[in-house]
Amino acid sequence: MIAPLHARALRCLAQREHSRAELARKLDGLGSADEVEAELDRLADLGLLSDARFAEAYVRAKAARFGSSRLKAELARRGVAADLIGSALHDACGGSEPERARTVLRRKFDTPPADAREWARQARFLQGRGFSTEIIRSVLKESPGDEPA
Repeated sequence: MIAPLHARALRCLAQREHSRAELARKLDGLGSADEVEAELDRLADLGLLSDARFAEAYVRAKAARFGSSRLKAELARRGVAADLIGSALHDACGGSEPERARTVLRRKFDTPPADAREWARQARFLQGRGFSTEIIRSVLKESPGDEPA
């Protein structure tokens, strides 16, 4: 018979990739802290649990909708190490941040900003999606007459 801790871990990993910290939170309460850590180590040794693989999958799934800042923050919140975050972002996004910002903006707004109020609205939208100020300015300046007064 499979232990409840191991069974729960396998069920979670069968649904989607998890970071080590996420899976530890989900397994909390099914055993002692030492048992949970031992199970996580076992899963990592078997190649079933990998923060690097989780980060790559997360970035691949979300990169079309969010900027690098938001992706970094979400991965850090999920317990992924900074070096793994940087590697995943570099591999999946590369230098396409302005292109992604343009795509996200055009998907939400059909027309370029007509006045300062609309320019600010579109800029706030991109900022909420995690795009940097420089990229927001460059993307919104591409249309004539869209600079705020």
